[in-house]
Amino acid sequence: MKTVSKAYRKKDAMQLVTGQPVYMDDLVPANCLIVKLLRSPHANAIVKTVNTAVAKKVPGIEAIFTWEDVPQDAPRYTQAGQTFPEASPRDRLLIDRHVRFVGDVVAIVAGKDEKCVDKALRLIKVEYEVLDAVLDYHTAKDNPVLVHPEENWEALCPVGADNKRNLCAHGEEGDGDIEAVLANSDIVIEHTYHTKACQQAMMETFRTYCSIDLYGRLNILSSTQIVFHTRRNVANALHIPKSMIRVIKPRVGGGFGAKQTNVCEVYPAFVTWKTKKPSKIIFSRVESQIASSPRHEMEIHLRLGATKEGIVKGIDMHTLSNTGAYGEHGPTTVGLSGHKSIPLYAKAEAFRFTYDVVYTNHMSAGAYRGYGATQGLFAVESAVNELAAKLHMDPFEIRQKNIVKEGDYMPAYYGATNTSCALDRCLAKVHEMIRWDEKYPVHDLGNGKVRAVGMGMAMQGSGISGMDVGSATLKVNDEGFYSLVIGAADMGTGCDTTLAQIAAEVLDCELDDITVFGADTDTSPYDSGSYASSTTYVTGKAVEKCALKLREQISKLGAEMLECAPDEVTFDGRKVYVDAAPERGVSLAEIASASQFGHMVPLEVTETHTSPLSPPPYMVGAAEIELDKETGEVKVLEFDACVDCGTPINPNLTRVQAEGGILQGIGMTLTENITYDAKGYPMENSLFQYKIPARVDIGHINVEFENSYEPNGPFGAKSIGEVVINTPLPAISDAIYNAIGTRFYELPITPEQVAMAAAEKE
Repeated sequence: MKTVSKAYRKKDAMQLVTGQPVYMDDLVPANCLIVKLLRSPHANAIVKTVNTAVAKKVPGIEAIFTWEDVPQDAPRYTQAGQTFPEASPRDRLLIDRHVRFVGDVVAIVAGKDEKCVDKALRLIKVEYEVLDAVLDYHTAKDNPVLVHPEENWEALCPVGADNKRNLCAHGEEGDGDIEAVLANSDIVIEHTYHTKACQQAMMETFRTYCSIDLYGRLNILSSTQIVFHTRRNVANALHIPKSMIRVIKPRVGGGFGAKQTNVCEVYPAFVTWKTKKPSKIIFSRVESQIASSPRHEMEIHLRLGATKEGIVKGIDMHTLSNTGAYGEHGPTTVGLSGHKSIPLYAKAEAFRFTYDVVYTNHMSAGAYRGYGATQGLFAVESAVNELAAKLHMDPFEIRQKNIVKEGDYMPAYYGATNTSCALDRCLAKVHEMIRWDEKYPVHDLGNGKVRAVGMGMAMQGSGISGMDVGSATLKVNDEGFYSLVIGAADMGTGCDTTLAQIAAEVLDCELDDITVFGADTDTSPYDSGSYASSTTYVTGKAVEKCALKLREQISKLGAEMLECAPDEVTFDGRKVYVDAAPERGVSLAEIASASQFGHMVPLEVTETHTSPLSPPPYMVGAAEIELDKETGEVKVLEFDACVDCGTPINPNLTRVQAEGGILQGIGMTLTENITYDAKGYPMENSLFQYKIPARVDIGHINVEFENSYEPNGPFGAKSIGEVVINTPLPAISDAIYNAIGTRFYELPITPEQVAMAAAEKE
């Protein structure tokens, strides 16, 4: 192939590294209104009165809005951004008199500058009726205290939601007789695994700019992954027609799923719609820490049965997920905890997967890279590592005995068949990369320090099967260059580049001949958005189909100009020529000019794609750690990984995706945590308290690829974006066990815990 599988530099790379004005706040006028939010200090309360009289007198204040400006009996909305109908319950009002977590919105203040807005915020006087709060998710279900007692709460999808029971979702499914299989197993591993909430902590915080255009429509410029869902959610929040809203995405400074929820868009939209003046909101880092959309805290009770030879026979999983005060992504993240972990073990004769997603008076959770699979894989892979230890079997060996293979039917993966899989080769590659036989399980360095290794596997998906839609428009311009218009959002992943590579491969042109534009709800073809690992697989296939159709149109017009039939000509990327007389031809530039004068063959094509399948990418990862038994410090010296993402469209970008995901997984395992005080306030409200691993905190990350070929993907490609975060959790956890002989079933694993456990073993 000429363009696909080649390591091209990102199309926007030089603009970004030279600091050109490409992000939201670079592009807005200086004189727009500044919007900030007054937030609740209570986890659960009713706002009795809000006195804004003094605050409104501050010079420069344009408007202050409270619950009195929002009908409390109006239809509610959700801020989650997924394909309609959204599975998340409609449980929000733009400003609700009932505040449900510390940080919930009490008032919106808009003024000419930050100074006057900050002063006005201090002068607003609020009287609260403080209510009992549900702060322990173990007691949330059927608790007498209801997080959402209101009658206008609504669930559009049958996901087992019941606000009168504090249930955001409930489900049960399975295959085979799990109790009989477990009863007949030689060994059963049974534990409860707990993963805490953690933040996406993207470099660019939440931010949105709004204005009214010359047609009186609300224009929204937002750092978002989901322009079309943003349009719908804002329309529902403001109760205005969707036709009156346009959403545009600039460059996005990181999302990782956080910007799949409309955390901030509705507030400046409301201000601008009411005042008809431009406005912007930029969340501080504190706001992004205490009032955003972190990963769902989950507790997974797992029973795993196996034979004494190490064959996994049955898996029984119950997931308890804490969605917080609102239900964004609650019903959908929980499903992946089982569906993206249990299917790894193809020889299992039975499985059962049940779950409850509960409301509490904590910050609302949301989408985060891995999307529930991360939590489930920590549980399943940790259990298999423990099984291997109990059977005195090598963890790699036990995986090779059990793994799903190409062609296998996967009952726990929605009954799909595995259409492409190189997991066995990934296992062999990582075993070699980390020099497992030399290092496993542990080496004592003396002086209280040891080095140990651990490993884990992972799978994910490629879009939401039967739901996600990707679209692309391609057109030929003057002189024969192409415009690719997409609705997918490049949030630093490089999808503008990879999608252009797919188009260039089909059209036999240089990558620089493809200009990319997106995403804009007025001009882009519909796309579900950049989430669920869907962009390359779903939108990429739409681009491939679109480019193939455009080739046909180019040949058709070229044949017309050459006065012959379309099946008598060939397009080689530069010209259309007659097969029987190759010297007779017309250039692409000539064809482009002809399309604009006196011809009726359009050189613009739009194609849409959806897939009934979501072929999983696979990954194997292994960690080598150095552990100090006295201090409990755990340092990752080396992390080796091998990924099967089908055909890597751009190996450099796929490698960077893997390295970033691995680093996030390391943070989730060792340092990142959200904890609350007794009143429900998040303790880690800045990056001083919330510890993200930096490059200096880890040693070497090595990523290789073992490529399967996915026949349903563009040029054999599957996804890469999410699977890469999942293996550090079980791998590092098992390395710590190999180092000190203690297993940890809760993340993160802190130095204090490690030091205490090591001391107990002495």
